[in-house]
Amino acid sequence: MTDVVPTIDRYPKRIVCLTEEPTEVLYALGEQDRIVGISGFTVRPPKARKEKPKVSAFTSAKIDEILKLQPDFVVGFSDIQADIARELIKAGVEVWISNHRSVDGILGYIRRLGAMVGAAEKAEVYARQAERHIAVIEKAAAAFSRRPKVYFEEWDDPLITGIQWVAELVRLAGGDDVFPRMSGESLAKHRILADPGEVVQQAPDIILGSWCGKRFRPDKVAAREGWDAIPAVRHGDLYEIKSPIILQPGPAALFDGLEAMHGIFAEWDRRQRR
Repeated sequence: MTDVVPTIDRYPKRIVCLTEEPTEVLYALGEQDRIVGISGFTVRPPKARKEKPKVSAFTSAKIDEILKLQPDFVVGFSDIQADIARELIKAGVEVWISNHRSVDGILGYIRRLGAMVGAAEKAEVYARQAERHIAVIEKAAAAFSRRPKVYFEEWDDPLITGIQWVAELVRLAGGDDVFPRMSGESLAKHRILADPGEVVQQAPDIILGSWCGKRFRPDKVAAREGWDAIPAVRHGDLYEIKSPIILQPGPAALFDGLEAMHGIFAEWDRRQRR
């Protein structure tokens, strides 16, 4: 009779997460014991920073430190981490680099990562929870008297507009991104606004900022030449969305990021009705 291999042995036991989103997903699925190393930029969940060694940034990693952890699986994100992945693969480590850029991509990512660690059913439950949350927000947004025009700024020098999943979340939350075509560009360098006057021309009702690791400065934005003509600036509708809940293509964006946007848009709508 052929011996049956325990289920736990079929899946990776020692995982290094090069970005925050796999860490957040694995903790949400109750699979955090598999994680042996994380990104230094990880803030969600907070206890991960206390429990797990930090072995990478985003564009760089401590390869020797990662190898000392003897990982049997490393998870990263995007072509930007290609060099890290190459070094680890050359050292004989199995690496998965996801490259999703949309809301559907995030949902698919949750399901795929869950399946890879033997937690497909739990991942399906979690993904459906996210889908229900999205549906609730989208239904509430449908009751707005008018959808605000929204400019999302990912960086201030040069001006960089929001990526695809951000633009989609803006729509789901009840707004309309003023640069929807640019959001389809995966690389930040292709979402640079050469002329700040383009924002003035679009006349957004709301400006959202998430400056990728540094504090958003509404006063600095409002002081830009000619921007006093923008409705958002005239009425003081400039808000920060914290980077950890919107710039990571993971669960945080679908839950907290989406909810934060919707709250801002809902308050704006209440003022329009008055």
